[in-house]
Amino acid sequence: MLFAYVVLGLWIIVILGVQWFAPYDPLASTGVRLTPPSGEHLLGTDSLGRDVFSRTLYGARESLPIALAAILAAVLIGCALGAIAGFFGGLVDNIIMRFADVTMAFPAILLAMAVAAALGPGLQNALIAIVAVWWPIYARLTRGQVLSIKQREHVEADVAIGSGRWRTLGKHILPHSATPIMVNATMDLGQIILLVASLSFLGLGALPPSPEWGAMITDGAKNFYQPWVAAAPGLAMVTVTLAVNFLGDGLRDAFDVKGRR
Repeated sequence: MLFAYVVLGLWIIVILGVQWFAPYDPLASTGVRLTPPSGEHLLGTDSLGRDVFSRTLYGARESLPIALAAILAAVLIGCALGAIAGFFGGLVDNIIMRFADVTMAFPAILLAMAVAAALGPGLQNALIAIVAVWWPIYARLTRGQVLSIKQREHVEADVAIGSGRWRTLGKHILPHSATPIMVNATMDLGQIILLVASLSFLGLGALPPSPEWGAMITDGAKNFYQPWVAAAPGLAMVTVTLAVNFLGDGLRDAFDVKGRR
């Protein structure tokens, strides 16, 4: 957990104050192309002479907010649909769950590529594509939680005194479903970051000259013998992904009362 807090805290500081830490403009050429790491350019320069270190720092502003927005949107949409399906059941449940099953039948990366290709390149369209393939995970998770919790005595008592359905769902069921959803979302954030980078790597996400990490790796793939171009954004993604995974593991252990006992 300490590693997760430190790494994520550092990246948050970078996002908020990157203009103070980056020594160069991420879009401007320094006049020297493909130079290896040195005292002047800590992580070298790319094929257009742009400072890789500065672009990696600015890339956090491109990659991380998009990934965070995607996971939040997927959680909100999936939880809303899953809660409705699990609580009301019947035809509504069948329609929502069959749609979720169809979506989950395709590999996430392939379906996201198809949606992004249909919408056109750009980070906003990549965000829509990711949400479109990720919401069923939370719909199914929330539905399972609702089906379990709505059988508990406190929910039945609330229904017995005449409380409305929406009040019962919002006050007595969803709050008890939040823990597994929060833990799962934390652990999924790393996968979303990689998916955003993958779409940009394939030309379906960020557009040049954006310093988004996936787009930077695309540029690095064109310069195979200058590995520092792709290594910097790659290592940045590794640190963030490991940090959110450790954070998710820590949250899961913290909320697992039986496991602690």
